[in-house]
Amino acid sequence: MTVAALVCLGMAVLIGGSGLWTLTRPAPADLTGQVLRAVAPTQVAAGVMLAAAGLVAVAAPSPIGVIGLIVGALGAIATLVAGSWQSARYVERKQAAGGGCGSADGCGGCAKVCGS
Repeated sequence: MTVAALVCLGMAVLIGGSGLWTLTRPAPADLTGQVLRAVAPTQVAAGVMLAAAGLVAVAAPSPIGVIGLIVGALGAIATLVAGSWQSARYVERKQAAGGGCGSADGCGGCAKVCGS
């Protein structure tokens, strides 16, 4: 269980650190950068959950530590999935409102998508 707790703590540092790094950068103008920045708070939250799960797994007695590790890991995964889903919905709305590639009138100047 110690190995799982250390992996959980390592992932907490990586995921949370990535989210914090993204939040400290200047706000991007492109859509991809905006989506990455929108996911950053959920990355920080998932990092906190993973850190808590890892600490519980190390500090608590074995049965409680296993439960804490499982609950924390599942919570972090669910948080990342929900944040990614929300960001995907944002991109879909943004593309639908902007016309162009996703509009009903065809390619609308998106040569990369249409291959022309």
